[in-house]
Amino acid sequence: MLGADLSAQLKGYLTKIVHPIELVAALDDSTGSRELIRLLREIEALSDKVSVVAGDDPRRPSFLIRRVGTDIAVRFAGIPLGHEFTSLVLALLQVGGHPSKLAQDVVAQIAALEGPLAFETYFSLSCQNCPDVVQALNLMSVLNPRISHVAIEGGLFQEEVAARSVMSVPSIFLNGQPFGQGRMTVEQIVSKLDHEGAEKVAAKIGAKDAFDVLVVGGGPAGASAAIYAARKGIRTGIAAERMGGQVLDTMSIENFVSVPHTEGPRLASDLERHVAEYGVDVMSQQRAAKLIPSSTVGGLHEVQLESGASLKARSVILATGARWRQMNVPGEETYRNKGVTYCPHCDGPLFKGKRVAVIGGGNSGVEAAIDLAGVVAHVTLIEYAADLRADAVLQRKLASLPNVKVITSAMTTEVDGDGTRVTGLTYKDRNHDAVHQIELEGIFVQIGLVPNTEWLLDAIALTPHGEIEVDHRGETSVPGIFGAGDVTTVPFKQIVIAMGEGSKASLSAFDHLIRLPLEADTQEAMLAA
Repeated sequence: MLGADLSAQLKGYLTKIVHPIELVAALDDSTGSRELIRLLREIEALSDKVSVVAGDDPRRPSFLIRRVGTDIAVRFAGIPLGHEFTSLVLALLQVGGHPSKLAQDVVAQIAALEGPLAFETYFSLSCQNCPDVVQALNLMSVLNPRISHVAIEGGLFQEEVAARSVMSVPSIFLNGQPFGQGRMTVEQIVSKLDHEGAEKVAAKIGAKDAFDVLVVGGGPAGASAAIYAARKGIRTGIAAERMGGQVLDTMSIENFVSVPHTEGPRLASDLERHVAEYGVDVMSQQRAAKLIPSSTVGGLHEVQLESGASLKARSVILATGARWRQMNVPGEETYRNKGVTYCPHCDGPLFKGKRVAVIGGGNSGVEAAIDLAGVVAHVTLIEYAADLRADAVLQRKLASLPNVKVITSAMTTEVDGDGTRVTGLTYKDRNHDAVHQIELEGIFVQIGLVPNTEWLLDAIALTPHGEIEVDHRGETSVPGIFGAGDVTTVPFKQIVIAMGEGSKASLSAFDHLIRLPLEADTQEAMLAA
């Protein structure tokens, strides 16, 4: 199942195992069980510290990775290939005693958590956000004996998924109750469990000295801005809700110049690693709440965070990006993650054999419809305009699919449901005002992006659409505050453009700083030196 190249790579990784581990398999006579035991036997053959033994578990096929003679273990229900293969490799190493690179203060937080904490995570093999959650909870279960974790492949356990109304992945349960949905890092999970720890982090952030450049946002624009600032030798910080930003939600990237193909999470990891090389002070899991510009040129700007902390800086670069636009119709929020979803790659496998709709006829919508057509029973694509806006090559592919119907000049007016999950949608024919209903189980919304600027109202100039107004240097309406990336008026929301704009904004910020009049104490310090 692994292939020669992958087997060779895995064999090299398995040399890092310190303590013997056993793969305890719970199997039945299904095709999935035959595939799983084949995978486990291939892994066993790569290391003399790995053995396969028979076991029992209600979920079959599943297997436990257990350190021999201990209770240190993690369980996978299903076959963790695809995006989850990395999760499997890390679990083998960490259960086997190979240390993680997690910060020691976070390790201490995890070790101090009271239990029992029994986590279950539903994932799909095509979900690019799921591995972060699976890996985080696996590691937590290795570090704290009061924590356990089972990673469950939703596509293989359809009855269980239906019984628990899981319609979006990753979906996390704690002690049998819903805990969270969507991508979460170790730090975010720990913060949600340890409120005192979160308060300590906020206090620590609030005590930091003022930065020369503070970047708000950790996507391609924010990361580039931080790197360019740090290379100038000035005090640089990043406050970001998540490093990588919307790139983390991007499945395939094929237009990043000099890199023929990569995936969003991989690029995000590369960005984070590059930023770390320059010693940038990264404050993750921090959402900006308010910007208070300096009342004087050259004074300190203040960024207040939702955590309660406050940061000050001589210059600020705003790179908070954008998020998926919502339809804003009745029922959408009610059935969010209960049939209404925004990630076809992540959640598509949960709708296998079902009827779904895709809202939006641009490239994203048509690509989503094409992808889903190979998984679901039927796709209805609904577009507000009279014609689809996607590239011609995508439209030709869409037209060739037998289980796709396209409806144009249609305005979605309501998401229908039974109180628990989506049962259909209502739309109005814009040509004749006739109202129609479609029975279906899932709705994938792909209608563009909205800038993350609500927290900037009355602080700087925004367009009617909420974008930050910037000039050719990335300068906003306030001296010393700059904007970059998808959150600004710069056209063409592309990764490579965002990186260039972040770099430009940083160079502009540095140029702004060196032209400011020196304060008296700074002048004296420079003369003394």
